[in-house]
Amino acid sequence: MAPTNPPVPVRPTTHDEVAAAGSEVIGGPVGRRAAVGRGWWHPARVVVLVMIGMFALGMVQKLPCYTDSWVGGPTAQYTQACYSDIPHLYYGRGFADGLIPYFDRIPETLSPDKAFLEYPVLTGLFMEVAAWLTPGGAVDPGPGQLYWLVNAGMLLACAAIIAACVARTHRDRPWDGLLVALAPAFALTATINWDLLAGALTCGALLMWSRSRPLAAGVLLGLATAAKLYPLLLLGPLFLLCWRAGRLRAFGSALLGAAGAWLVVNGPVMLLAWEGWVTFYAFSEERPVDFGSFWLILAQRTDIPLDSVNTYATALTLLGFAGIALLALRAPHRPRLAQLAFLVVAVFILTNKVYSPQYVLWLIPLAALARPRWRDFLIWQAGEVLYFFGIWMYLAHITGESQDGLPVGGYQLAIAAHLLGTLYLCVMIVRDALRPDHDVIQRAGSDDPGGGVLDGAADVFTLHRRVAASGRGVSRET
Repeated sequence: MAPTNPPVPVRPTTHDEVAAAGSEVIGGPVGRRAAVGRGWWHPARVVVLVMIGMFALGMVQKLPCYTDSWVGGPTAQYTQACYSDIPHLYYGRGFADGLIPYFDRIPETLSPDKAFLEYPVLTGLFMEVAAWLTPGGAVDPGPGQLYWLVNAGMLLACAAIIAACVARTHRDRPWDGLLVALAPAFALTATINWDLLAGALTCGALLMWSRSRPLAAGVLLGLATAAKLYPLLLLGPLFLLCWRAGRLRAFGSALLGAAGAWLVVNGPVMLLAWEGWVTFYAFSEERPVDFGSFWLILAQRTDIPLDSVNTYATALTLLGFAGIALLALRAPHRPRLAQLAFLVVAVFILTNKVYSPQYVLWLIPLAALARPRWRDFLIWQAGEVLYFFGIWMYLAHITGESQDGLPVGGYQLAIAAHLLGTLYLCVMIVRDALRPDHDVIQRAGSDDPGGGVLDGAADVFTLHRRVAASGRGVSRET
């Protein structure tokens, strides 16, 4: 059998006007005879190197806090926009004292409101490993700063995995990984918290699915759910698309792998430290209206009963999921997996009671796969960057003695920028799903290069109504 040649990578400078204009910084669009993607400088490697460079710039942005602000008072870390949960939780959750997450109760002197670590098990393990690698005692800089540095190194590995997976998921579009690597919100938020661990596992799952390895994809998705809750949402789009394409066996393999991997990680802690294990889920359910959500705007501007927000938020989330299900089963052409994955996570974020700035990390890889268009991506990123600085200036305003920073009205505008930017990208993706001629991937002749067993599969069930070929009526495909 003759070897098959790898697909020629799509060059964004020849298909995207914003990419072409931006390339003028490095000499202009690539020429048609340029040997791109050969030898060591494969696009995926270039994307990873760019990611490492941007991640390093994000660490530099945190330098004022590393040298002083994390230990120099609450306000400076906000005015300098370099806050991170990592050094604070090193002390506040007992890692500095050698406490074992989920098993050891946190003293009230360290955490008045949390008796146990409020993170999923795999993230807790990640935090604990970083604590083992952090020197203790009297060191300069302090252990908290070193703990952040150790975590930054581990999170950098996760960021590189995300970039590599996005670059390889669509075989002929590796340069779309640059959307992730160059995303300003990614660099700004990468070391605020531990979200990149779940992101790396989720992107690995999408890569495995694109290679028609549903069991491996499920295992990685289960591990991702053991690190953060949101990856669980991707099982919904997988089920709907597999149902429409008659590939439920593949979905069953993924579901089995996800459930097994999640149980292997969580089972021992559930059995031996139930109270510590359940803290994350209880905290997520009981968490009040908090920063970044449109519920906060409503609470500040209206008399909405806060004890009813859980009910309203759940209803709105389910309504959004129902709309995505209808889109999946009724769109004239079966939507791509990345499109529905972005939409389901975006609905969860938009209707949630809280939006921390690092939550954008959940969406960036999905956005690059769902709508690889620089214009729309940058419009969305502008709103996220505005929100990133807005929340720190607002916290500076409410915690600083001089009341400097961003007042309530300004912070509400920053929230609106985030919400509108995300909604804009959702609208563009829904339009692509309903009219594939607007989707740059399907317009080029592909079906779903990230769909694995779904790619090129015929529909066996759909709610789409279309005019019969004879033109004499309307038929329903089933």
